[in-house]
Amino acid sequence: MKTFASYAIVSLLAAVPTPAGIVAQEPPPNPAIVRLAPPAFSNLSRAIRRYLERRGCRIPQSFARKDPHNVIRGRFTRAGQVDTAVLCSNSTSSSILVFRGGTTSDVAELAPQPDSTFLQAIDARGNFGYSREVEVASASHIRQHHEEFGGAEPPDRIDHDGLEDIFVEKASIIWYWDAAQWLMLQGSD
Repeated sequence: MKTFASYAIVSLLAAVPTPAGIVAQEPPPNPAIVRLAPPAFSNLSRAIRRYLERRGCRIPQSFARKDPHNVIRGRFTRAGQVDTAVLCSNSTSSSILVFRGGTTSDVAELAPQPDSTFLQAIDARGNFGYSREVEVASASHIRQHHEEFGGAEPPDRIDHDGLEDIFVEKASIIWYWDAAQWLMLQGSD
């Protein structure tokens, strides 16, 4: 199992610039990653569906679940407001989009990563599967993970949900909106 520190290092390495003189090429879309079109999610508003389609987003699905996932609702930016979060892939990389208040006028983008970062062997035959999921992290979940695994100190007052960014069967981090910024907190280790 990867530790939180290992997960962060992988994230940082993905952002390392290409040496001078070498042209970086994006890999072709990987057939091991199932991506669903926004209309496959009846819980998305028409405005968010259109926004995702204009942006070329597809919602990647982890190998670990059979039901459509990676579209969630929670109170991610403040206690009295329901937001929508979507894991958006453009065929080579994915990021978490947070639609504040469920509208397309205020959208935050978190944790862009190459989709290949989340591929892992899923059986003895060497088949690979995509392993990134997003889930709601309640206040008690955030506190429990900090008590159990340590990591960055969460705010004293946790009055809304966080977003858990999960590397299935490995580790996770929790994104929490506080004081006009996204904090990266300890998830599963």
